[in-house]
Amino acid sequence: MHNTKILWVDDEVNLLKPHILFLEQRNYEVNTCESGAEAIEEIAKNDYDIIFLDENMPGLSGLETLQEIKEIKSLIPVVMITKSEEELIMDDAIGSKIADYLIKPVNPNQILLSLKKNLQQTRLVSEKTATNYRQEFRNIAMELASVNSFEAWTALYQKLIYWEIELENIEDASMTEILESQKHEANTQFFKFIEKNYATWFDNADDRPVMSHTVFKEYALPEIKKGKPVLMIVVDNLRYDQWKVIEATVSNYYKKAEEKTFYSILPTATQYARNAIFSGLMPLDIEKLYPQYWKNDVDEGGKNLYESELLTLQLKRLGLNIKHTYQKVTNLYHAKKFADKFSENKDNDLTVLVYNFVDMLSHAKTETEVIKELASNDKSYRSLTLSWFKNSPLLDVIQQAQKLGFRLIITTDHGTINVKNPTKVVGDRETSLNLRYKTGRSLTYDAKDVFVVKDPKKIHLPANNVSSSYIFAKSDLFLAYPNNYNHYVNYFRNSYQHGGISLEEVIIPFVILDPK
Repeated sequence: MHNTKILWVDDEVNLLKPHILFLEQRNYEVNTCESGAEAIEEIAKNDYDIIFLDENMPGLSGLETLQEIKEIKSLIPVVMITKSEEELIMDDAIGSKIADYLIKPVNPNQILLSLKKNLQQTRLVSEKTATNYRQEFRNIAMELASVNSFEAWTALYQKLIYWEIELENIEDASMTEILESQKHEANTQFFKFIEKNYATWFDNADDRPVMSHTVFKEYALPEIKKGKPVLMIVVDNLRYDQWKVIEATVSNYYKKAEEKTFYSILPTATQYARNAIFSGLMPLDIEKLYPQYWKNDVDEGGKNLYESELLTLQLKRLGLNIKHTYQKVTNLYHAKKFADKFSENKDNDLTVLVYNFVDMLSHAKTETEVIKELASNDKSYRSLTLSWFKNSPLLDVIQQAQKLGFRLIITTDHGTINVKNPTKVVGDRETSLNLRYKTGRSLTYDAKDVFVVKDPKKIHLPANNVSSSYIFAKSDLFLAYPNNYNHYVNYFRNSYQHGGISLEEVIIPFVILDPK
């Protein structure tokens, strides 16, 4: 590894000798120049790791020299050193993308700190993060052995996501592998927890999480009753970790009032979970009360065509006589159109926007293909989400909402999981097609890989016929038919799917924000 090469540009170089000696004793190689013009020549000929640049020099000023340096080698970090604390000079320097700003007289330790911050920050942060996670690893392992309530599972999942995002940028890949194995173990245990407790939540209102069919009443209703206009955005497939990576962008316009989570109902699939959110009812009750608005898996036609009607009926049941609109966006054209006309919603008490994020990404290709191509793991999926969000009309809508004084709710219907391993299932022609759950009459499966519900009524789901049952895949498994097995498995392995039981699919965000 080469010694760090520093170029120090100052018209009073002779006064810097003690600093240069101090740095050379610590194995830094320091070259000097006495003017901006000389520095520009030097930089064109030689490579440097960092430049210290005096602002106040005869001839070319520090700021003028900085402009020239950035044109020649834009990536070299430049630390500006100045006698002046004048705000205008600071603003100019920072606007020109300096790496640091020091006021004379500088002492050697300030220089050393600036070097570490700019040249070793990645390594130092990486080492510190890895050390912290090693310490936390034992705590997570202990929690995994004893976690036994829905609140504790939420807290543990949030902790795993925190570390997953922290470890994303460190150099030690082994730490990420360790966390991955902890997350896999967590999903195995979480599956057992859901298998044991899920059905009981429908009989015990006091000891159950807020779920898809209760989230509007429990979380959204109190916000609507506060009397300010509310924009509720339901982003399809938005996992908790994806919310965490777009949060910083949203926070430019909104401050977080409260970040909550809730549990998606099973199956963690749009037609079940999202209809439950807007109706305030479980699917079985929707089918009984409003048969015209419910379609089963094998029925022809769209399964989420009546969310607007179900929302209006729920508002009526809750005794809310408010002005509201519902809009679903499934492609870029619709998204831009909604953004262009967003101000028309300014007099609404509630504006609901369903935004089909995965549909937007995939456009003409199948969802599976496009996301496999662009995002083969959770890190790249998060990165893709952030890139999409920053460039989407959805961000434009959020900016407009802030200016119009809307309170903002960001939530979702369910998450997704990257599926790794197949488990064989056999069903008749009436069996549903989803890869993470199946419903049908004569299902054959490996019982250890699925949560089996023989009587759908117990978990408030409709049945296609009298002998229909449901199965839900655990952890990162996907359900594969034996015919054409290898082709099928290779096509879907490492794709993002939903409908089954995993932390990623079930525990999802509900965030309330106030305009800045």
